[in-house]
Amino acid sequence: MGLKAGAQVSPGLALLVWLTAHCSCPQAQGFSQGGLDASRADLWASRCWGRGAHSSSEPPGTGPRAGAQTQSPGRGHTEALLIAWSLGPTTCHRGTSACRAEQRSCLRPGATSHPSCVSAPGCWGADLPPVHCSPGYTPPPHSPPASFLPSANASLLHSFWCQPASQLPRDQLSALIRAMATRRVLLRAWQLSCLANLAALHGLQDDFELHPPDLLLFYNLTQVREADCRAFTHRAAQGDTELLANLPDQRAALQRVALACLGGPRLRLSASDLLLLGVLVCDMDASSIVAADPRVLQNLQRCRRLTAPQQAALNTLLASGETRLGPPGSWNLEGLQALGPLATYISSSLWIQVQQAVGLDFFGSTVATYRAGRLSQQDARRFVTGFLKAKAESVSSRPKRGTATGRPCLRGDITAATLRDDLFLVRYDCVQLESCLGSRVLEANLDPLLQHPLPAECQRVVKAKLARVYPRGVPEEQLPLIASLVYLYSRSEIGQWNVTSRDTVVALLASDVALENQTEAVLQKYLDHNGTLTGALLVAIGGSRLCWMSARQIQAIRPSEFRLAGALDISSCPQSRKDVLYAKAREAFGSTRTTAAYYRFMRPYLGGAPVEELRHLVQANVSMDIDTFTNLNPRVLQSLSVGNVTTLLGQNVGDLQKARSHPTISSWLRSLNRSALGELGLDSDPAGLSGPGRSTTVTPNTAPRGPYPAPTSGLPRHSAPASGSPPAHLGYLPLSVALPSGLLWLLYWGTPGLSQDCSWDTCTMASEDGAAPAPRAGKRGRVAGVHHVRRSRGPQGWSPPTSSSRDTELE
Repeated sequence: MGLKAGAQVSPGLALLVWLTAHCSCPQAQGFSQGGLDASRADLWASRCWGRGAHSSSEPPGTGPRAGAQTQSPGRGHTEALLIAWSLGPTTCHRGTSACRAEQRSCLRPGATSHPSCVSAPGCWGADLPPVHCSPGYTPPPHSPPASFLPSANASLLHSFWCQPASQLPRDQLSALIRAMATRRVLLRAWQLSCLANLAALHGLQDDFELHPPDLLLFYNLTQVREADCRAFTHRAAQGDTELLANLPDQRAALQRVALACLGGPRLRLSASDLLLLGVLVCDMDASSIVAADPRVLQNLQRCRRLTAPQQAALNTLLASGETRLGPPGSWNLEGLQALGPLATYISSSLWIQVQQAVGLDFFGSTVATYRAGRLSQQDARRFVTGFLKAKAESVSSRPKRGTATGRPCLRGDITAATLRDDLFLVRYDCVQLESCLGSRVLEANLDPLLQHPLPAECQRVVKAKLARVYPRGVPEEQLPLIASLVYLYSRSEIGQWNVTSRDTVVALLASDVALENQTEAVLQKYLDHNGTLTGALLVAIGGSRLCWMSARQIQAIRPSEFRLAGALDISSCPQSRKDVLYAKAREAFGSTRTTAAYYRFMRPYLGGAPVEELRHLVQANVSMDIDTFTNLNPRVLQSLSVGNVTTLLGQNVGDLQKARSHPTISSWLRSLNRSALGELGLDSDPAGLSGPGRSTTVTPNTAPRGPYPAPTSGLPRHSAPASGSPPAHLGYLPLSVALPSGLLWLLYWGTPGLSQDCSWDTCTMASEDGAAPAPRAGKRGRVAGVHHVRRSRGPQGWSPPTSSSRDTELE
């Protein structure tokens, strides 16, 4: 049934609609003190979509009745908006990853600082689960601070997920994609891959010039018209090809398409060729780089990293003297600084040829840049190591390394003033550092010393000196300062430390220096001192640290804290850790009341899922993205049939072609016969499917593809396909949103049919017709309170759990 005229909705919904009216549609009308009249709300919503109205500034009253029945979003925009609004209570908020650590206090149970979180810029849109609401919390004012608005818009779009977007008409999906391009919203690979498929489904690829460059990287290249080849390549080459880490065949196909646009492979890439290729040059081999026009340096500056052969090619090109810098002997400070990070790859053999004054000036400026936090430790140490090697080779007679006690100090004692000099490492090599650094100076100036990008040999000198200064272990107040040295410490040495503070743990582990043994040992010392692995701590140290925690430490994480941590990236974890983390995620999110919400919470942790879980997700028709699929357990994947995989991927099944060389997928494909490969469209040579299509037009297709039907009206609304991580609650909508505000809410919440109750320290979720627990391994049939019907070529629903098996609600 749809909304009835005169039906009363909840006070929270009425208030939220009023706030939305002021934030996104100042001309809205249709509120009464007794609640929101649904028929007038329909008029209000239609006017907010661009047809004008009168103004009302009175907030809604607190009508006692609630519960207007709703339809799925496909039945009408107004009803979809009201459904979405009812899911976003004003008293529950979450923060983005950018402000999680700083504002975690506002996300914890019993917190009372929600207003400060609301007013902080850039704190919306994180993949965090619902959080507790503060008792006595006062909703934010209807006019958010102006400084908050731009970041809020981008953050809202940043939390895009595919399932609700799949319900949008073509023109609204197009508007969404264009808004992402305008605001330069950075999406992740799992979001981009499914969004690209939606765009292709609606025939939107021809509008690529108005789409985000990152999105073009995921488009079906066979649908690129030959006439658009150069323009498409130029636009795509502005994207980040590292997003294609799990799609090796797509990345290779981009190279082939780009070269085809140039008329085929060339012996020498011209300046105009390089302008077209952009970041795609980062995937080219060393010989192509050496033979290219010297302006290839501008392309290489956009590469995140260079391979060893590419580094050699760069140095060959610089040594030739054909670049703007000229021969090494004529280099100047400005030219070296213009190279940016590329200068950190210059070999010691070239530094020897550079004028000494120029080299020293550049060394000092690079160290200053590093100490200011504008250069990574890896880049700085690579540069310093190469430069000091050149300096050592240029000195005909230099002191040979002696013993720790037998080498005299030749440069003079190191003082606090010495350590402030950006040329400190040039004046004191590691031998002189050992001889000239006194214990008292070290103890009092550990921080400025370690702000220098010390080579590994010098780091070992400092560690040995610290052992003599602190024979019983480095004191806790000094531990945050030695994060760059942690990788040198053994488990037994860390066992001497006192780690009692969360800040100490974050300082030691937030960088990428500590390795597996150090991570586990530091966390164990913290736990031994009654420390707790909170959600804030897990976010601060990053998901990769979960890979290096012991199984026992992972099990010690409370489910409530794991929920607060949200979607952590554990894709780099070994399979054994993925298995343990999946079990922990099941413990944390297993009581989620709908399959769609359950999938969004569990998506990052499905790499450890057993085959039973994946088969249940097949039944749920979740349309898994290819990025998540490639991170599944390869052994478990072997147990899935072609039909299982086809249904599991849904509209994303075509992405198998883009990732067929990925180890996980290639292993599964090798187990299939040619007939099964043909069923997947993978029985042909992948190289032949990568070029621009020969057709001159792309026919829009707004209907779902063959065996992947959209939910029918007979299916429950909250068992619709789901994809991606959970969206964030919002207290109110931002101003100046290019898309209609309701559209953003629709994209944000893809589980219509649910309502949420936020009262006195708890947020609970309930459906109209009863609880619907998350899928359980080993149980099939239908979920309690949810009536599934069989889809064509689709599986059965879940089996109803017994009353004794129902978990408590997700907090």
